[in-house]
Amino acid sequence: MTTRPIALTMGEPAGVGAEIALKAWMRREELSLPHFFLLDDPRRLARLADTLNWRVDLAEIDAPADTDQVFDQYLPVLPHPLPGSVIPGTPDPANARAVLTAIETAAGLVQDGAAAAMVTNPINKAVLYETGFNHPGHTEYLAELAGPNVKPVMMLACPGLRVVPVTIHMALREVAEHLDQGAIEHAARVTAHALARDFGIENPQIVVSGLNPHAGEGGAMGREEIEIIKPAVDMLKSEGFHVLGPVPADTLFHERMRPTYDAAICMYHDQALIPIKTIDFHNGVNITLGLPFVRTSPDHGTAFEIAGTGVADERSLVAAIREAASMAERRGASQ
Repeated sequence: MTTRPIALTMGEPAGVGAEIALKAWMRREELSLPHFFLLDDPRRLARLADTLNWRVDLAEIDAPADTDQVFDQYLPVLPHPLPGSVIPGTPDPANARAVLTAIETAAGLVQDGAAAAMVTNPINKAVLYETGFNHPGHTEYLAELAGPNVKPVMMLACPGLRVVPVTIHMALREVAEHLDQGAIEHAARVTAHALARDFGIENPQIVVSGLNPHAGEGGAMGREEIEIIKPAVDMLKSEGFHVLGPVPADTLFHERMRPTYDAAICMYHDQALIPIKTIDFHNGVNITLGLPFVRTSPDHGTAFEIAGTGVADERSLVAAIREAASMAERRGASQ
């Protein structure tokens, strides 16, 4: 376990972030969880715990270093007041700025060395857009916070599978237009570097999917494989990376294929996320590769429809906390 705590952001207050954070802390002994603290409003956390009849004692801390002193008996909270109302399932735009500030604060604490890594609870981008937020998602926002010339890559991981989409938040009809050789090469290079540094995998094996059915069937179903994907694979091989592809996506994720590679580079969002969420929905983790700090997140959204009921499943958050601590420890050991 890393000696510095994990910074956990509140996410969208009207979602399930607080509930799964409380649940994770309540299972801290059972699961031997790494120490973490939550950037949130202590008042609303206390009200939520009381409403759900959960025994959670809170401790307001002044700095991440205070976490170890209280974690065994209290959930450490770095106070982050919310100006608006918090009604489960009904986001209040008045809280949008506070949600972003929590992320900014956590990123700053990690970059300053006060926290080992950051784990972000799910946000609601529609509400943030109303206040001027102009990023497609967490990944792009964290790239801005990390500084100039940072081009992160999104990985989704569960036990037995890691996937990286080359194109992310865009309409399917736009994927072929935006797909290019350089983007595929960048995703694969960042992934290979992270697999070695953050996951401890020597000589990582990477497979690259095709875009079209049957990987284009020799050009009969599209030429992206011939003109874009195969040249990227050849370039990566010439640089010494262990890369296979393009492989038809419909054969890439079956149980006999998955153990043959360490990560799959996929061409678009759903091509990557559907297999992860089908194989292990509750233990998937969103990991941002290529940042100067470690960031993970649960692989699910705000779940407004069940917010406030106490039934939200905390396993993905638990997996994200564990992964963040493990990555931070390996990264620290390699420096």
